[in-house]
Amino acid sequence: MLKKLFTFSFLLLVINNTFSQREKVLNLPSFDKPLFHYGFYLGLNNNGYKIAYKPSNISNPNVKVESSIGFNVGLIADLRLHDNVNLRFEPGLMSNTKTLIFDHIPGTNENIRTREVGATYLHLPLIFKFSTNRLNNFRPYVLGGISYDYNFSSNEKNSNDNSSGEFRATSSNFMYEIGIGVDFYLNYFKFSPSIRGVFALNNELKYDNSSPSQWTDPIDFLGTRGVFLHLSFE
Repeated sequence: MLKKLFTFSFLLLVINNTFSQREKVLNLPSFDKPLFHYGFYLGLNNNGYKIAYKPSNISNPNVKVESSIGFNVGLIADLRLHDNVNLRFEPGLMSNTKTLIFDHIPGTNENIRTREVGATYLHLPLIFKFSTNRLNNFRPYVLGGISYDYNFSSNEKNSNDNSSGEFRATSSNFMYEIGIGVDFYLNYFKFSPSIRGVFALNNELKYDNSSPSQWTDPIDFLGTRGVFLHLSFE
């Protein structure tokens, strides 16, 4: 994920150099003056899990995570705190699917060794955005913040667990996210692509009812770790 962030940073520097070489007619010259403005966003995500293990009776626990591309959609409310600092609330929905493969479980029965984890989240991030001064119709920025995520597909209250084929996670989760991006001032709106890393602060695993469990007992921490491609229209 860091490699992707560095690559995106390099591209921003190249674009910055290109745009700053010559003066242009400013699009939307008063866009950043109002105290509030609004917008919406679309995006893609590639979420997996960070997994840490604890001592257990199971030797060499190993859970592989296969993630697929999901989507994000939401709204933007932006409060200007300073010429270069904005506070943003970006409520939205996020959907993705992950497959967990419990390699330490012997045998070839995929119904026992594999769990497909589909998730739809209500994503409620509060983000600080730190921008450079505007360079013609171009403005790079970095951002960071925290979010509350409610997982509608968690199965947390399901009485069945992995022994019945049901993987369970917590419904309420907290994340932090960091990222970089650039504002492009177009003729009629501002377009802002960014790439963001998202990381869970809490353990999202709901442990099985009975112990020892070959699925959940070896796991000390299981938390979302992912990358968002975020396209804002304001």
